Amino acid sequence: MFTGIVTDIGEILEMTQAGDLTIRMGTAYEIGGIDMGASIACDGVCLTVVNKGTEPRGWFDVQVSAETVSKSNLADWQVGRAVNLERALKVGDELGGHIVSGHVDGVAQVVEMRDEGDSTRVSFEAPEDLARFIAPKGSVALNGTSLTVNEVEGRRFGINFIPHTKEVTTWGRVAVGDRINLEIDTLARYVARLAETAA
Repeated sequence: MFTGIVTDIGEILEMTQAGDLTIRMGTAYEIGGIDMGASIACDGVCLTVVNKGTEPRGWFDVQVSAETVSKSNLADWQVGRAVNLERALKVGDELGGHIVSGHVDGVAQVVEMRDEGDSTRVSFEAPEDLARFIAPKGSVALNGTSLTVNEVEGRRFGINFIPHTKEVTTWGRVAVGDRINLEIDTLARYVARLAETAA
């Protein structure tokens, strides 16, 4: 489990396709504190550490299945890409965002951006089957970042990014047309399921 509070911006150092995809991620995390088999959210995708090292800088390897690639924006990833990282939640940690599983539900697309003071309002278009789970003032995880939805109109929804969020995540580098990993709020999923079974 994660909270959607990004704690590092990693960099893809290598990508190797041999059976599953192996990605080497450069990080500022203290490598000695990362256990083999640990879960790390990479742009919101929960991935398992299978190797790690410190030369020439701190890095960890993750393996990615074809299923994960098909459900996320990982097909767009390239060496040099900046990636939002979050270590798994520990008992007693502050829950600053919302409960995030790291299981991406689909891919949204950036369709509009405009500055509002120092902040940036970004509009996204969600897949048809996920749009019904997104509500004004509800939570979503986008590329692993816990965010509050400002408005919803059909498949489109808007998020306001304050300067701090743009500085400590990859959201300062986003552009119209980018494909974004979307995880809907777990509570929204279960409320919708309960409503379906009650009907």
